[in-house]
Amino acid sequence: MPVKFSMGLALGLACASISCGGQGPKPNVYGDDPAEQIPGMKRAAREGDRKVVPELVKQLESDDPAIRFYAIESLKRLTGQDLGYRYFEDEPGRKDAVERWKAWEQGPAKP
Repeated sequence: MPVKFSMGLALGLACASISCGGQGPKPNVYGDDPAEQIPGMKRAAREGDRKVVPELVKQLESDDPAIRFYAIESLKRLTGQDLGYRYFEDEPGRKDAVERWKAWEQGPAKP
């Protein structure tokens, strides 16, 4: 019997330490953790939340290719465009497209 109790206790502690059955990180486009950011981006795109567009444009410059991927996918879903951005390119290869997104975000140039 002590073995079952010990294994059950160990399993319970392990489960608690990884939030088994509990809430994980909350989706948050503005978070610092990709485990929050990516679900936040997905939710914003799914819900049509265009107020996060400036943050998504900012995330196009992330060092993390997964963040860049979800940022551009969310922008495409929200705006219908990609402006030539390719998340997998190196930083110089992404630079022009990031600048186009920044200009797009600012709106039409005023005369």
